[in-house]
Amino acid sequence: MKKVAIFPGSFDPFTKGHEDIVLRGLELFDEIIIGIGHNSKKHNRYFDIDKMVGYIEKTFENHTNVSVIVYNELTAQLAKKHNAKFLLRGLRNTTDFEYENSIAQVNRFLNDELESVFLITSPQFAAISSSIIREVHKYKGGVEEFLPYTLD
Repeated sequence: MKKVAIFPGSFDPFTKGHEDIVLRGLELFDEIIIGIGHNSKKHNRYFDIDKMVGYIEKTFENHTNVSVIVYNELTAQLAKKHNAKFLLRGLRNTTDFEYENSIAQVNRFLNDELESVFLITSPQFAAISSSIIREVHKYKGGVEEFLPYTLD
């Protein structure tokens, strides 16, 4: 049976850290679906969602087993729709773990076939966060070294 994982997030923006998690995840899974979700706590995106889909698709254009979708539903339901039995998540620190652990518990309650798999962020990407990149970009700082694509 094909092992399909959903890598959910707001990806505002998608960083080299995210790319690293996907590439490492491909060692574990046959297919990874990058799901750009609408986070009810984040009302407005900084980076246009359609452009972000394009950037991510370009990043993985040589990986036919990676796809990108936009969704607006519970991640556990999305996984059922796509026959994904796994959620892939990256952890930078213990704060991430506490947050992700709670989400994993709820997802498992909503979909008892869904297993959350956590990969520890590679050290060179541990300090990168989308919120920091947004702030640097907002004030015209260079963010190119943190992204696996070039912004338009």
